[in-house]
Amino acid sequence: MEPTLISDCLIHVFTFLPEGDLISASTVCKDWYDAANTPWLWRRLCLQRWTFCNLHVLGTEHMNNSWKMYFLRRCHLEAKMGKGRTGGYTCKSLRGHTGSVVGLVYLQGNLAQNPDLQNSSATVCSASSDGTVRAWSIQNGELLWCTPVQDPLSSIITDEQRDVVVTADSTGLIKTWRGSTGQEVASFPAGSPHCTLLQYDVNNDWFLTVGTGGGSVCTLADSTLSKKSSVKVCDTFRVNILKVSPNKKWIVAGTKDNDDLSPKLIYTESLTTPSEDEDPLCRAVPVAGCSAAVFVPTQPARLAVVHQTVPSDNKALTVFDVSIKKSKYKSEIQVQQVESFPLSLNTWSSHVLLEAKDSNCLVLSCDRELWVYSLKGALLANFKEHTMSISSICLDSFRVVTASQDLSLNVLMWKNDRDAGLTLESRYHLLGGSHTMSRGFTHVACDYTSIVASAEGTNGKDVLKAYFFTS
Repeated sequence: MEPTLISDCLIHVFTFLPEGDLISASTVCKDWYDAANTPWLWRRLCLQRWTFCNLHVLGTEHMNNSWKMYFLRRCHLEAKMGKGRTGGYTCKSLRGHTGSVVGLVYLQGNLAQNPDLQNSSATVCSASSDGTVRAWSIQNGELLWCTPVQDPLSSIITDEQRDVVVTADSTGLIKTWRGSTGQEVASFPAGSPHCTLLQYDVNNDWFLTVGTGGGSVCTLADSTLSKKSSVKVCDTFRVNILKVSPNKKWIVAGTKDNDDLSPKLIYTESLTTPSEDEDPLCRAVPVAGCSAAVFVPTQPARLAVVHQTVPSDNKALTVFDVSIKKSKYKSEIQVQQVESFPLSLNTWSSHVLLEAKDSNCLVLSCDRELWVYSLKGALLANFKEHTMSISSICLDSFRVVTASQDLSLNVLMWKNDRDAGLTLESRYHLLGGSHTMSRGFTHVACDYTSIVASAEGTNGKDVLKAYFFTS
């Protein structure tokens, strides 16, 4: 039999082997070694597991064996992230703020679709009541830049693609900063404290919508922060719910501070390109007392809302599909209920957190508990891993991280259950240090290779804890 035929037969047989058996087969003899290291076999395994892989992260000197090396390194990294054992990660304390951290966001993250397996260049920005924004290198634990001191900051967001950081301070002054240097780009006086920020692109045009403490939604455009529109949505109450739909056609704006008010759905086009003779197209969501809201990421405009039930004071979760009906003379917002089911939450707690994963998975937290629901209301999982309240949640395609006042982070991983489908599995805790120095975690953010959380200092000076996993 020809050597080529032997090799082709072996490669075909090896397509039925998982990675562990494939590695074992490569130790039998030279022919098996050559066949088992065929790049096509490892490319197939990589794309079956991750859909998209970027071999350039390995460097040109490894290109001959790159698919196998990529697979083994990424598996090794995910095993470390899934177990959280000592030695599988490094923890750095990022110190410098002299006040409380009010927000924490990745300016440059390590994406799950395209992780850098050699060198992570992740950058995190934190805003503080000390009036500064600070940018940190996660891998090195170093301060990259710090803005000049201004009034105490109240919120922060970033636009990674355009290298922009956006902040609001206690007077309502909105500022944009260049992400690479911390240089101020533009400012806009919203004239109201407690601003909520939302950034999005429409047809490659950059917009920033600001929810104010006076109940208005103000929309600004491009790097100059020029004002496009303003609309009142919850008179005298601050707008602290502000989300945009995946198709960018809808914004939901509301308040958590009043049990009688309904959140509003606003047609984005009427904010970004307003008509002089028409008010922005807006409609109330048919619920009252909104505690949390989120758009389902895989649907164009599917909105999930946690709200009060009438006449009782219990809470429910209701899902709506949002669309627009246009006729010759007018346009109407259509809000169609998809599902609604009761929740067993502490009705006295206003700190309800809601996130969505794929098209059929909702993650909800209140006080110390975390629930995973299907869109039809089936309880897929329930966790009570913390001894004190959950203060923040970070969710991505790989895991969920909860931060708590008990000064711990709980890491949960997504898994596919044969009966229940997609669900969560609690894996491990990351500890934030001593309660003599800190009161608990207040914010958390994560990318593919790192987790960063802010710990509330007993001396009033908050510290960032960065946990970095390497392959």
